[in-house]
Amino acid sequence: MSLVRLRTFMEVYRQRSISGAARALNLTQPAVSQHISGLEVVIGRSLFERLVHGVQPTAAADDLAADIGNKLDDAESALASARARSMDVSGTLQVIGHADFMAEKLAGELLPLLESGIRVHMHTGDGPVVTQMVAEGHCDLGLTAHPVTDPRLKGEIIFTDRVIAVASAALGARLAHSSDFAHDLLKEPLLAYNLELSLIDHWLDKNGMKCHGLRPALVGQDLRGLRSLLCRGFGWTVMPAFLCASQIASGEMVKLNAPTGDTEIRYNLVWLPGALRQPRIAHARQVLLQRLGIERNTGPGSKAISRPAQS
Repeated sequence: MSLVRLRTFMEVYRQRSISGAARALNLTQPAVSQHISGLEVVIGRSLFERLVHGVQPTAAADDLAADIGNKLDDAESALASARARSMDVSGTLQVIGHADFMAEKLAGELLPLLESGIRVHMHTGDGPVVTQMVAEGHCDLGLTAHPVTDPRLKGEIIFTDRVIAVASAALGARLAHSSDFAHDLLKEPLLAYNLELSLIDHWLDKNGMKCHGLRPALVGQDLRGLRSLLCRGFGWTVMPAFLCASQIASGEMVKLNAPTGDTEIRYNLVWLPGALRQPRIAHARQVLLQRLGIERNTGPGSKAISRPAQS
């Protein structure tokens, strides 16, 4: 079985579409169909059922995809990285992610890419926007705290951190003498990432606190804004430890002691598998995996995780 046929099969399998795979691979639809037909002849079994809109993988296709796993992507990534070391990788890299993570964790790790001649455009968005922009090819790499569930994308956990409850210094002092911590905490003004209380509800659930009807005093999708209000003496919230470690150390805010324990956040680097055929993107992905996943996960509560890429 040729590498071209296997690559075409995997793209059709991920996209559930002959036309979608053709666009991703820069091939014609008849060429994609011929590659699939040739592979079916070699295997002796049908791989896809043709539907009105797209295709449906057969059991044989599921088995073949499971056998291939990440091997094809890893091989293409390795080849692209090798090419990148011996050729010009200059151009523009489009990266999208959460604003606070991009500013405080990602920006400093882009230096090797900038020094190699790659121009970087940083875009911000929440998890669904990151997934959409990368899946549709508008951005090359994404960074999101949401799990990677879109079958068109690959992802790898690149950074983890503790999620802690923090408050203004004055509020922290009052709560330290509280006889009913949960009751008194939930009466105080809450600062939140969104109205769904992302991060906050997980922390409250773990610590046995009910948040029904809890309404935030302020909602803002850049946690640095929430941090600024805490440092000015207002409210409480829940956020990753890397965003507030220095402010806690300086006494500008305080960490609240969790009755049961803190929770965890995982940031994923996501990409379209076909994009790794571009040396610039493959090189950037490898640099960020190494620098964020290994060298820099040393902050308070953080740790590096080396795990297989998710599909």
